[in-house]
Amino acid sequence: MDESPSFPESFDDPRITPQFCRRLTDSTGDLVLLGVVHDHPASIARVERVLQRVEPETLALELPAVAMPLYRIYARDGASDDPTPPRFGGEMSAAIRAAPDADPVGIDAPNWSFCRRLVARLIADRVSPATARRVISSVGGATREALACRVAATLTHATSMTVVPGEQVEYDIDPEDPPDRQAAHERSHVAGVQALLGSVDTDGSALSYRDDTREGCMIDRLETIRSEPGDAVAVVGVDHLDRLAAELSG
Repeated sequence: MDESPSFPESFDDPRITPQFCRRLTDSTGDLVLLGVVHDHPASIARVERVLQRVEPETLALELPAVAMPLYRIYARDGASDDPTPPRFGGEMSAAIRAAPDADPVGIDAPNWSFCRRLVARLIADRVSPATARRVISSVGGATREALACRVAATLTHATSMTVVPGEQVEYDIDPEDPPDRQAAHERSHVAGVQALLGSVDTDGSALSYRDDTREGCMIDRLETIRSEPGDAVAVVGVDHLDRLAAELSG
């Protein structure tokens, strides 16, 4: 599988660069990996522009499967030809709306595969009880968030209300700002977050166990998607992009 570095540049858009966009090609079709910053206007625009061109058979989103019904509801908010993004759901609901003919699937934890793999790793590494408790606590929080999305989808479907679990992230940038300003703001935000994370030693921590296992499960799911003919687009957090691109290119 080869990576084509010319794909991002073909858009002539400062928000679509190799830092955030990779295209992997093999005999079954293309897999485009889009790195995003949650709710950022540049990320939402990147997803919309790429999906307007690629028109994939499968749209893989960094969401748990149980949360997908809620984001499909968000994507239906407003007219299909409305140039503004959906009010809720950020880049994920924007992706679903921008690819109406694609099959949207959630590739993130929590799910049974993730739980089995995580428990097996904790046992194999003989982690301390304190680390195991922290891992289980973090997974429990993610599970509650996913279930909240499912409940919100049920209530939104059954009533006239739009239920939004959690809060949207707000930035000092607007969708109406020029693309180059959006892109610069997003790059600065990513650099700041990476610098902060780089100053914290997470090796062997609960966060490391959880996120490494999440990424492994996402890679397995994308490999399964890639085994079927047709193009696919995956929308994932930009911090996952390098590992996913490297392992799926092998």
